Formats: sequence, structure tokens, C-alpha cells
Amino acid sequence: MKRFKFTISGNNYEVEIKKFDNAKARIEVNGTCYNVELHKQEQTTKTPILVRSKVKTPKGSHVIQKSESGGYRVIAPLPGNILQVLVKEGDSVKKDDKLLIYEAMKMENKLLAEKDGVVKSIKVGPGDSVLQDDVLIELEIN
Repeated sequence: MKRFKFTISGNNYEVEIKKFDNAKARIEVNGTCYNVELHKQEQTTKTPILVRSKVKTPKGSHVIQKSESGGYRVIAPLPGNILQVLVKEGDSVKKDDKLLIYEAMKMENKLLAEKDGVVKSIKVGPGDSVLQDDVLIELEIN
């Protein structure tokens, strides 16, 4: 069946497992046959320890930086597909106006403007796939 080589206390042994049923085995050790019983299986595997190098962070990276443009970014709340864009660049929008329709989790969702403003840029089009937190539309706040 299977052959193994063992070294125990400096002595070398060649072991061949001839037959194995349930907890009983017929083995041959250096040419001599033995019938043995398996009492307990020991596990000798250890969980590996992952060692990572320290992450370097630039000085001042912990400070939140505000955008100077006075703009507002509309982001995707869930991953999905854009079905329809309802605004164009330069359009004025009011709070709660529909901006676009997208499919997420097999449901159609309408994305509404959270603030009044003017559409500065549209980053997606119909048929585009988006991930969560992708920028969809940028608004210039009035």
C-alpha cells in the first residue's frame, strides 16, 4: 500500500502498510510483519503564523481633508448595474430629485439628490456596473 521511512532514536526503519481496516493494520517493518491496532490519531499540524511588515503611513494621513470645490459626490450605496441616468451635466437639481435608476440585489433603486445643486459631472452611463462606494455623479452645491 504505502511505504514510509522513519528515524527513531537514531535508528532507521522502513515501514510498509500492507493492509488497513478500521483500527487494525498489517505492517512490515524492516522485513518483519506485525499486526497493530490504532488507538489514537495524533494531529501534529500547527496553524501557521502570518508575519507582515509594518504599514507605513504618510505624515498627516490621519487628518480628514475637505474638498475646496464646494462639490458633493453621489456614491453607490450597493454594487449594481446602472439602468438609466435621468440628469445631464449642467442640470439644476433640488433635494429629493431623481438622479438615476440602478439595479442592485435584483431590485430597481432610484438614487435621489441629497442636496440642491448643479450636475458638475456624470461618471457612469446606462449598462455600467458599479461597486459599492463608486462615485456616480458630482454636484456643485449652490
